Amino acid sequence: MNRLRGPAIAFAPEHWWETLHFRLIGRPLFVAGMRRLASADSGLDAASRAQLQRSVAEQLLAHLRARIDFHGLENLPRTSHVVVALHEGIADVLCLARLPCALRFVAREEVFEWPWIGPALRRMQHIAIEPEHAALGMRALLRHADAVLRAGEHVVFFPQGTVLGIETAFQPGAFRVARLLQAPILPIVLTGSHRIWEHPFSARLRYGQRAAVAVLPAIPTHDVRGIDPAQLSRDLQRRMKTVALSGDLPEPRRFVPERDGFWDGFTYDIDADFPALRARVERHRATPTG
Repeated sequence: MNRLRGPAIAFAPEHWWETLHFRLIGRPLFVAGMRRLASADSGLDAASRAQLQRSVAEQLLAHLRARIDFHGLENLPRTSHVVVALHEGIADVLCLARLPCALRFVAREEVFEWPWIGPALRRMQHIAIEPEHAALGMRALLRHADAVLRAGEHVVFFPQGTVLGIETAFQPGAFRVARLLQAPILPIVLTGSHRIWEHPFSARLRYGQRAAVAVLPAIPTHDVRGIDPAQLSRDLQRRMKTVALSGDLPEPRRFVPERDGFWDGFTYDIDADFPALRARVERHRATPTG
């Protein structure tokens, strides 16, 4: 089973006083926020839905005293785009939801089954996929993504498909969707959010952390149409990861097998720009088990 490991929802602040603070204020705030989303009017328009999600995200991040640095907001487009964003954890969604635009996220099907978060995602009309059955689900994904774009919203993909770390490679699915729907692509670099909430690797929750969201210039439709999706994926991941590792943003999450394990059976690849780790993962996969 290619399922996210560990408890669906768990919080473990670092210090005893933060544990008490979260138990008294943070967790009730989280539950109330998810309930607000899950019980919202199903007929909300895109702007109202985005505002509601932004309000919940701002409350939760404010409680955690998280500082989110935004860069490149002048690159936010007025028209609908396919967004591709780096991925470090669940806090990514809170950070991105603060952007002044309407976003609908593409997420793994099992996330929609999690307590509190799942009902909120469904009512906010985000898009569920099963990456391991991508061929079967592509038609439905295209239909949903097309509807989102036509409604004037952005559809958000995390092309790494995992929160293992910066070293994981992009998968071409988002780029194929953009090409088939003839949509421009908006790249967003996000780093540091893994320190806010490490889930699903651990329940560690931290107060007072810094993360960054950097909006890069969009890839226009004529380039999306003219460049092979796999090549566009490789080119853009190098560009985005160069920004993430530049030292100008908080340090991104790194994949450390001694800490994270190898996630056997879970679909991911290591970017060719990290050859030592890629070779190590390949050696592990080639080693007979049992």
